[in-house]
Amino acid sequence: MAKFQYTARTKEGKLESDIAEASSLEAAISMLQNQQLVIIEIKPFIEAEYLNLNILTKQIASLINRIKSEDIVLFSKQLSILIQAKVPLVQSLRVLTKQTRNPNFAGIINAVANDVDAGMIFSRALSKYPKVFSNFFIQMTRSGEISGRLEETLTYLSDYINKQYLLNSKARGAMIYPAFIVGAFIIVGVLMLIFVVPNLTSILTESGQELPFVTRLLIGTANFTKNWGWIVFIILGAMVYFVRISLKKSPEWQYAYDGLKLRFPIFGELLKKIYLARFSETLSTLSSAGIAISQSLEITADVVGNSVYKRIILEADEAVRKGSNISVVFARYPEILPMVTQMISIGEQTGKLDSILKQISAFFTEEVNRAFDNIVNLIEPILIVVLGAGVGILVAAILLPIYNLVNAF
Repeated sequence: MAKFQYTARTKEGKLESDIAEASSLEAAISMLQNQQLVIIEIKPFIEAEYLNLNILTKQIASLINRIKSEDIVLFSKQLSILIQAKVPLVQSLRVLTKQTRNPNFAGIINAVANDVDAGMIFSRALSKYPKVFSNFFIQMTRSGEISGRLEETLTYLSDYINKQYLLNSKARGAMIYPAFIVGAFIIVGVLMLIFVVPNLTSILTESGQELPFVTRLLIGTANFTKNWGWIVFIILGAMVYFVRISLKKSPEWQYAYDGLKLRFPIFGELLKKIYLARFSETLSTLSSAGIAISQSLEITADVVGNSVYKRIILEADEAVRKGSNISVVFARYPEILPMVTQMISIGEQTGKLDSILKQISAFFTEEVNRAFDNIVNLIEPILIVVLGAGVGILVAAILLPIYNLVNAF
């Protein structure tokens, strides 16, 4: 049997690329047409060529069409609106399949719609894609199905995911501007050290005068960058790669790194507030949906995004299973701010933990937003001062010897 590589379009209009086995090219075409496929291209299969091209194509497509947080946010919002409008679930998913611009995500939504249409419950269909839909998302959906409040649960999900997305976006947005400015300054500085400074160096050294310390330092830096800079770049790249691999493979390394982040000056306190806002919002949303407190704590531990807080929450979960309170565990750890421990204790005593958690989340979200606004306002003048000092040193290192040379004549 010969193999043929083909590209065809299904009756739903979706492109499909695969390999067909048949005795001849004509037999392969006939077989594909019997499967109601419209053949666009078909040719003899060359294994090495196919494997290399297919792997490369899939890697590029995966990078370009990566499913992002905003895709999940938009999906949740649109689905909750459609369900509220009393559109059947399968039909709602079909509509979102057509409206979703990301082809990977559209394919997943369509597959979920097919599973639901075939009789599978919605949460089970979502659970087939754990890399796209988090355990939190799946458990919330399952809770809505069990309680018969799927519409309300999807609205909760939409609001929650949108809040988390906005909080994360604000954090990234606050860092983009300074990162861009500092990165541009470093690139320009390296280019000057490699291409501009060496030309000036030859002029200054030929004058025979004693060069100022700043100029000698600049020339030494330029020579080092030109001769050894590529080695430094490779070493730094290797170190970053090693650290990332170590963090992925070693929970202890990840725990140490997450603990270090919490001890950073200024930013450590800000990160604590972000994680506590995420913890309280997630736990409040889960428990409000009727999910047992122990299961809610397990899911929250995975969602919080920091291994230090994850261990604390899992310890609280274990204590709850044994009949103790969350606040008793939280009181042992400095990473949990005292206000949070006290408010959770009040919520446990009064039976109003859900509403207390919502208040904690609202408070810390407001605190984080205010902190980010202050950071953005402070970064610009700090950058101006730092960049001005760097440019001043660079100019002084170049102009001082020229000024001395002019005075010598």
